[in-house]
Amino acid sequence: MAVSRPSGRMPARAAAQLSHKMGQKKQRLLEAEQCHSPPDGAQAPSHKEPRLGPCATVRPRRSIYFSSPKGDPAQLGSEFFDQPAVCLARALLGQVLVRRLDSGTELRGRIVETEAYLGPEDEAAHSRGGRETARNRGMFMKPGTLYVYIIYGMYFCMNVSSQGEGACVLLRALEPLGGLETMRQLRSTLRKGPASRALKDRELCSGPSKLCQALAIDKSFDQRDLAKDEAVWLEQGSPGAPEPAVVAAARVGIGHAGEWAQKPLRFYVQGSPWVSVVDRVAEQAAQAEAGACSDKTF
Repeated sequence: MAVSRPSGRMPARAAAQLSHKMGQKKQRLLEAEQCHSPPDGAQAPSHKEPRLGPCATVRPRRSIYFSSPKGDPAQLGSEFFDQPAVCLARALLGQVLVRRLDSGTELRGRIVETEAYLGPEDEAAHSRGGRETARNRGMFMKPGTLYVYIIYGMYFCMNVSSQGEGACVLLRALEPLGGLETMRQLRSTLRKGPASRALKDRELCSGPSKLCQALAIDKSFDQRDLAKDEAVWLEQGSPGAPEPAVVAAARVGIGHAGEWAQKPLRFYVQGSPWVSVVDRVAEQAAQAEAGACSDKTF
């Protein structure tokens, strides 16, 4: 019996799908590069990873459209969230997350640490491979949509969707600004293990699950619109305040993600005592890079 040999050609449909996926990946990488591009005339970094020191300052885009029914000019609207994940992760630093409880009490915290998840090609993202499920649907919804998921069967983590299919930003840590005693009560009630010791202020929101406990964020907040919700929203940080020094480091707890585990997609305010995990190596590298840039200036 004659055996037909494979032609070596890829079926047209499979080739089209592959071409589409490659196009999406190139577009997402281009967006990330644009976020880190140095100003006109500045020398571009020579290494492959994006340079995040003073040589490539990225200014957060602030929305001029506000969604507050009361016309509060501090509340950030939908346009603020409509940017690539890396840009949004950096832009969120310094903004104020507000949670209004059923009692009317408002809890406030300044965002000091975030992580970017870039979508289907990101092996650490819940949307890796382009998989959309009932659980991660918030990642595929319009920018500014909350994606809240549960870990270890008891803790919650809160993300905000960005530009790009399946891309989002994880909120990792806050600097508590208002309602600290209520936060302390919520944390003491919801945390597991011995609760005899009173939590210090810096322990209230220094982690993604901790901040969800402190703000009473649970699965019911999944797929809500952060630009329009009346129980949780984002306010612009102090206008005119100097931009903080930002450290770019590897993300936390994603050792299974291969080369993506080492990519500098976690961003935090350098020197902030409210950050969950400090990366001394990344900070030293940023300082060395800043010094090298300064030397070239003179």
